[in-house]
Amino acid sequence: MVKRRFTVITCRTITQGQAMHIGKDSPEYLEEISTLRMNLKDIENLELQEGDRVRLATPHGSTVLKFKKGDVPEGMVLIAYGRVINPIVGPDTQATGMPDYKGIEVEVERYA
Repeated sequence: MVKRRFTVITCRTITQGQAMHIGKDSPEYLEEISTLRMNLKDIENLELQEGDRVRLATPHGSTVLKFKKGDVPEGMVLIAYGRVINPIVGPDTQATGMPDYKGIEVEVERYA
């Protein structure tokens, strides 16, 4: 199985913001926070097919997400903030009270 290292960037998306008004347990919100966006070349390098899911792993934990092509630079992945990414985020807050949700180095592979 092909694995590669990526840098995670997190954000709030418009779709996420709209779905938040419906509720954080709504299908629309859960779909948005459970989907990873990747560059097409990275999708091809990982030999991913439509319908596959990907596993992201850090020393702190792992999570499994759907993926889709996004307007993201090669070597980076984009994920909407949400509870499904918490397992990959480390506990260090660097005295800010907020852990790092951007620039997380992860290993990505197809999840069987």
